[in-house]
Amino acid sequence: MASMRNTGICFNSSDSSGELMSPKALEFFAGIGLARLGLESAGFRVTWSNDIDHAKCEMYRNQFGNNELEHTLIEGDMGELRGSDLPRGISIAWGSSPCTDISLAGTRTGLNGKQSSAFWQYVRLLKEMGEDRPPIAVLENVNGLATSHSGEDIAAAVQAFNQLGYSVDALSIDARRFVPQSRPRLFLVGLMNPPKGSQANSPLRPDWLQQVFADSSLRMHRAILPEPPEPLMAGFGMYAEDMSDDDPRWWSEVKLEAFLSSLSAVQTARVEKLSSNPYISYRTAYRRTRNGKPTWEVRADDISGCLRTARGGSSRQAVVRLGEGSVAVRWMTPKEYAALMGASHYNLDGLRVNQVLFGFGDAVAVPVVEWLGEHYFKPALRGTLDTIEQRELRATR
Repeated sequence: MASMRNTGICFNSSDSSGELMSPKALEFFAGIGLARLGLESAGFRVTWSNDIDHAKCEMYRNQFGNNELEHTLIEGDMGELRGSDLPRGISIAWGSSPCTDISLAGTRTGLNGKQSSAFWQYVRLLKEMGEDRPPIAVLENVNGLATSHSGEDIAAAVQAFNQLGYSVDALSIDARRFVPQSRPRLFLVGLMNPPKGSQANSPLRPDWLQQVFADSSLRMHRAILPEPPEPLMAGFGMYAEDMSDDDPRWWSEVKLEAFLSSLSAVQTARVEKLSSNPYISYRTAYRRTRNGKPTWEVRADDISGCLRTARGGSSRQAVVRLGEGSVAVRWMTPKEYAALMGASHYNLDGLRVNQVLFGFGDAVAVPVVEWLGEHYFKPALRGTLDTIEQRELRATR
């Protein structure tokens, strides 16, 4: 299919009154709206969103309100929507499709799994928009999409975008480059008008992604992007919520003893060393099943493990406070979940704890979306990904 010349709304164009406008975005699989926070921080305006999960939509409205004049949130199955239901004049479509059937913690049945197959509804709606479909379309998912079914799933996703007129770039970005949480995610960026220049090497396109780029049957590009921030090596301690020693959220002595007795010899030595320090430090811990026995594993570094939901066999993360001759353990709090996703100011009032943990554990990190908006989507809309001005800007960062 030939590439369409739809350029959407120019960045910072003006309406008939002369007022400045931001490019509009659609937010599929919106969840609790973290993609929206990232896009809007980069200067976009999300005008329409959809999600099937009532609890997530409740969080979404709690954060953004319910002003239907400025934004429409459709709660329900996107399979019941049609392309004619979507607004026009859109510059970017964002889709964080379910990863349950692709992630290592999930069923590994791929894009045709019960939940991850919602991706095809996303593609269908874009197709039904016809020539009004946006010049940029994004799919965000777990890195497992690149290896699912020996690479057949990512190739199928790229091919689906190709058939809509998009050339596709593939990037893997770990939220750890922006916040102290290890959270690698895959981003497929579809452009109607891809850049002519090509980036030979980038830490965002590791070796395991090269298989899809090497597939001559697919229409791909490698946009020239600035070097992203280096992965953080520490910092979780600064995000840990401060609590008094008598806070009831700290585990009881009985539960703490069960935690400590489950540790391996290596883990025990790590905890003892950190607890003997004259200062307080924090670590995160996950409960694993080893040889049929539940055990706790404490991270060696001052980084949070990947925040997860309770589904797909994943466990909730614990926080371990060590130092000054003591050890204390508690569950990670909703505030910490929000902060580790780059959304420390998210409105949590009136929300249930498990609702918050699931909402954030099943979302995309805000600063990753913002970085893509600033360094990829905005230049793509402006047509400056290949310009000397853009390359000079990259060189100064």
